[in-house]
Amino acid sequence: MIQLLEHFLFEIGNALYLPVIVALAGLVIYVLLTLGALAHEAWERRRSSRAVALYLAQLHIELAARAPHLDARLERLLQRAELAVSASLDRIRFVIRAGPALGLMGTLIPMGVSLAALADGDIPQMASSMVMAFTATVVGLGCGVIAYLTALVREKWLYADICEMEYQTEIASRSLQDVAKEELSCAT
Repeated sequence: MIQLLEHFLFEIGNALYLPVIVALAGLVIYVLLTLGALAHEAWERRRSSRAVALYLAQLHIELAARAPHLDARLERLLQRAELAVSASLDRIRFVIRAGPALGLMGTLIPMGVSLAALADGDIPQMASSMVMAFTATVVGLGCGVIAYLTALVREKWLYADICEMEYQTEIASRSLQDVAKEELSCAT
């Protein structure tokens, strides 16, 4: 009975190998695209931040509307912008965690095949499986490290954007208070 369960688990592990390798290849492509997007964003940030520019446009729309409870509306606008900025990091944070995990899976699965080949005396099969095992580890860890470094840079930029958004909101709020005070003093 135990041998049947062991064989069943061995077959499941072997069946997972192809999806793991495909996922690792997908992560490599995603990380390369992310590096390109990071370089593009760095180039654009030399002029200004797109997130801050979009936020300022929305802020001006809110200010022009002169709707009631403007302070609360501005605060909600700022919170939504902060959530959107934070959500933009979710995919890269996933790669930080998934890359090493998939690399480990891509290592352990061929190690089982390698040990089985060793037991059968098939040294070339064992060597081939070991090469694939260590390659998967390197690829998974590499994706995780690159994603981590990318996340560090992007987090720094996004926190700077949030600070600028908060500053612009505070300026807008104070200028509205000044206008309201002037209107009140003119009315009396």
